[in-house]
Amino acid sequence: MKNYKMFVDGKWVDSASKETFDVLNPYTEKVIAKVPSGNSEDAKKAIKAARKSFDSGVWSRITPSQRQAVLLKLADLVEKNLKRLARLESENQGKTIKYATESDFPFIVDTFRFFAGAARILDGISAQEYAGSGTSFIRREPIGVVASIIPWNYPLYIAAWQLAPALAAGNSVVAKPASYTPLTLLEFAKLAKEAGIPDGVLNVITGSGPVLGKEFCTNSDVDMISFTGDTSTGRIIMEQASDSVKKLHLELGGKAPAVILEDADLEAAAEGCAVGAFWNSGQDCTAITRALVHESQYKKFVDMVVKIAKKFRMGDQLNKNTDMGPLVSKKQQERVKNYVAIGIQQGAKIAYGGKTKSPGFFFEPTVLTDVKQNSRVCQEEIFGPVLIVQKYKKIDEAVKMANDVEYGLASSVWGTNIKDCMLVANKLKFGTVWINEHGALTNEMPHGGYKKSGFGKDMSLLSLEEYTNVKHVYIDETGLARKPWHYVVYGKP
Repeated sequence: MKNYKMFVDGKWVDSASKETFDVLNPYTEKVIAKVPSGNSEDAKKAIKAARKSFDSGVWSRITPSQRQAVLLKLADLVEKNLKRLARLESENQGKTIKYATESDFPFIVDTFRFFAGAARILDGISAQEYAGSGTSFIRREPIGVVASIIPWNYPLYIAAWQLAPALAAGNSVVAKPASYTPLTLLEFAKLAKEAGIPDGVLNVITGSGPVLGKEFCTNSDVDMISFTGDTSTGRIIMEQASDSVKKLHLELGGKAPAVILEDADLEAAAEGCAVGAFWNSGQDCTAITRALVHESQYKKFVDMVVKIAKKFRMGDQLNKNTDMGPLVSKKQQERVKNYVAIGIQQGAKIAYGGKTKSPGFFFEPTVLTDVKQNSRVCQEEIFGPVLIVQKYKKIDEAVKMANDVEYGLASSVWGTNIKDCMLVANKLKFGTVWINEHGALTNEMPHGGYKKSGFGKDMSLLSLEEYTNVKHVYIDETGLARKPWHYVVYGKP
């Protein structure tokens, strides 16, 4: 068992209270590390360090090419330590080692390389003499101190989504990992220091979300909060940050539908829905939670998905042959179990799964049928390996059902006629729509939601812009003391 410290102003420190909390392996249910339990005093120290570093210009005012060089070195260090970090994240979070090694961490490396390059092309807009007597242009400047609140489903993966653009833009950051999964971000901080990130530019503190989060929201030295997590917590952040009118970047919950058109390759759609629903044990805000299938193919589709679900091998996430690891915690396991029970009470039937497995916080890949549109399992985010399958008669009905939720993060359409797929995609009220695919991401393209899935974009140049302020600069070209437009005050000559 390892004892960790927090990373503040380039130093490794205990919490002010000296208290710690346990971090578990969700498969063995045993403690694998102890981490400081930070409080508001610790948050204040980290924020102060970030503010000092930002105001000093040690990172915010160096050239983009200098920041690029450091971020590229950081990406190289993550790549060099990829297997070690992936194993630690797998052990801590419960995701399979093959998923962490072959998917998450290569993407993390690419994220830092992408934004390292993007740092050099962040610019304003060249402008002309719009007023007729001067030239205007736009500067994009770093916001200042960014508080980064990271979820437990993708601990370092989503940390990269937030940290890479924030740092590339020249900001200083105070990052708080989820209490269930703080280990890889703490290890990452070591690599950041080795890469040359100046002291105070990246700080990592651990502890209670409500306690540290409140300090982030109310502290006047925090200029922006970037949060990925559930919608209810996002609302709290909006409320607490409202007095100081901070900039917010919120990537919240999801309830992704997959609309299966009548002409779809049913085998491909079933495979895509099973993987899209059960990857990372369903703990993904973009995971497919609802498959909408034409009534003529409903039974066949259910049979195909169940057949695939039965092949998922649950077990030790560090075993390369495991397809699905445990959920992150006992609390999450109980949450998923309770939702399935509620679904049954409201008329749903279990086509497959629905049971827990121990030791470990496992929940079987689960397929529910006969689900009513207004039922809670259809409307609320479960965040576990549960796929509901619904039938429709006409495509307009399917689109209406797909959109009839509070969330709007991700969705997919499956069919052989691309024109029909595009028509449906255009009607779906979701920030991402995949066609004959679900889940593929690239750093060049943005990711973010509509409605109660939040606002702001991760990845792409749009994300880099999220972490900047826009400033209009106007340069007078007349050289006159009394400007041409001053006639509105003095009258025309």
